Amino acid sequence: MNRNTIAIIWDFDKTLIPGYMQDPIFEKYGVDAGKFWEEVDSLAARYAEQGIMVNPETIYLNHIITCAQQGIFKGLDNKTLKELGAKIKFYDGIPDIFDKLKKVIADNDKYAKFGIHVEHYIVSTGLTQMIRGSMVDKYVDGIWGCEFIEEPVQSDMAEHIQYSDKIISQTGYIVDNTSKTRALFEINKGANKFEYINVNSKIEANDRRVPFSSMIYIADGPSDVPAFSILNQHGGHTFAIYPKGDHKAWKQVDALRRDDRINMYAEADYSEGTTANMWLTGTAIAIAEEIYAACDAEMRDKVKDPPKHLNTEDK
Repeated sequence: MNRNTIAIIWDFDKTLIPGYMQDPIFEKYGVDAGKFWEEVDSLAARYAEQGIMVNPETIYLNHIITCAQQGIFKGLDNKTLKELGAKIKFYDGIPDIFDKLKKVIADNDKYAKFGIHVEHYIVSTGLTQMIRGSMVDKYVDGIWGCEFIEEPVQSDMAEHIQYSDKIISQTGYIVDNTSKTRALFEINKGANKFEYINVNSKIEANDRRVPFSSMIYIADGPSDVPAFSILNQHGGHTFAIYPKGDHKAWKQVDALRRDDRINMYAEADYSEGTTANMWLTGTAIAIAEEIYAACDAEMRDKVKDPPKHLNTEDK
């Protein structure tokens, strides 16, 4: 492993966008978003009455499927989700900051000597297809999010059942706030780049593709504490965002900083000259300098002095 990658890892909802990415779904089908989330919030208790435990962070996925099956989200499929992703509105400075953070490292001849570069990743409890349909997709090197299956693979033990409607019917891949840390370890070990590496593969720390110290994680608050903790424990860099003028959100991220759960926070504006833009740029450059110093020292240690002519007195 070259260990020359700077991984910038983004949460999505309320980090890159002001609200929730599912809003275009509600708008398309004329559904009251508040009513939908109110029902979602009640599901854990309602299923508990049936003696069933559910994950309150991801049960919303099941409710989307339920609404699709009931015809509330009629015809909702992965293609539609991707199309709706194009309607997602982002905070100021997005996607420019993605491009800037790559170029500020790539355009530096010093860093180019060792191939030092930036990769962007999104790790979200939201919907992968909507992220893929959004304007940031072409700037990112990988996405961890939730996936829906439209046509489940049938068992060979019975006759195949033909689905009359090709709509979402099962969950495929699920990300919750705790499993976001799995994505961090996959990036760390290189499991996202090499098919023969598993997240549970044993790889010595010095042999891993992206050290945690070369990662920056950006998110909006308390739900990302598990991911913040992993990076803080291993010398990584953590940054929180809050909406301008939202005092409650500011108090949350300020508490995270005071508890040493994050390194820094700022208003959710990534435009040139803002605190978020300057901190992310400065931190990326600082990481690049550390990588350069380590690579240069390693190279110097491997270089042996060339043979030279001996003076008479040296013979």
